[in-house]
Amino acid sequence: MCDTLNNDYHLCEELGRGRFGVVHRCYSPSSSSSSFACKSIAKRDLSSDPTDRRCLDVEPKILRLLSACPNVLRLHDVYDNDDYLHLVTDLCDGGDLFDRLSSSPRFSERDAARVISQLMSAVAFCHRAGVAHRDIKPDNILFDSRGALKLADFGSAELFGAEEMTGVVGTPYYVAPEVLMGGNYDEKVDVWSAGVILYMMLAGVPPFYGDGPVETFEAVLRERLRFPTKLFRSVSPEAKDLLRKMICKDACRRFSAEQVLSKPSMDNEWRREGGVVEAEMVCKGDLLSQAGEPQRMVSKIGGRRYSYASIKNKPRSVYLMLVRF
Repeated sequence: MCDTLNNDYHLCEELGRGRFGVVHRCYSPSSSSSSFACKSIAKRDLSSDPTDRRCLDVEPKILRLLSACPNVLRLHDVYDNDDYLHLVTDLCDGGDLFDRLSSSPRFSERDAARVISQLMSAVAFCHRAGVAHRDIKPDNILFDSRGALKLADFGSAELFGAEEMTGVVGTPYYVAPEVLMGGNYDEKVDVWSAGVILYMMLAGVPPFYGDGPVETFEAVLRERLRFPTKLFRSVSPEAKDLLRKMICKDACRRFSAEQVLSKPSMDNEWRREGGVVEAEMVCKGDLLSQAGEPQRMVSKIGGRRYSYASIKNKPRSVYLMLVRF
């Protein structure tokens, strides 16, 4: 650990573990009433992959750049030495969207709108600042004790300018098709990912999926966006229209984050108490043979980043690593 960190904060119970580090609750002796989260990354555990090393440098810089956004996880302090990188951030003890998708059989349109409007506010702020997140998924969408959304994990983020971005990053189910194609792309990849999350909140399953990561990538590239009647019978036309604008395979025609926020359906037009996907529609009947049980489907989402090429010839071994850590 770092002596300076130990002088400034007292570490308490462990909150979770990831590939490279551990998160503890902590508090400052000068303000013991406020708790924070301390993410400690052991540098010795990092692979020789320069992408992993780059994450150490990128995340604190970008979090500082976005510190004024109320829907981005706030960074308070950074402690760096030869062995560890420690990031002290807001404590989000309201769980994450992954947990809510796993435990809740349905989202009303009102609840989905509350989540997506906060998420898109964060995404629009990032894009105005020249930051593309590039790995938006339910695991990275946290909630504080009051239910406010905080976008987290900017290890894959990229600063963009006039030139488009490159590099295959992201997570199956959420990655945009232009990323999988291996060419250039822009910040609208984040809008695609947010659209997939909105679809999942309303339907209980992803719009594109397969038996493994290879099949999922192929579905993202080749399949059309569909709204099965059994899943979308109670979903409003306005919500489905928004999904078409966000999950548009033509990136030029896809909505920007600002356009999503300005669309009337993001306000009161489809924030109604109705429009609930009934649990039995999602979890029973012949739908199971088509899509699998939704909560199990969600439990396979998450994990580290993989490119289509890197897993095409070894889907089984990589699939086991895609289970949430």
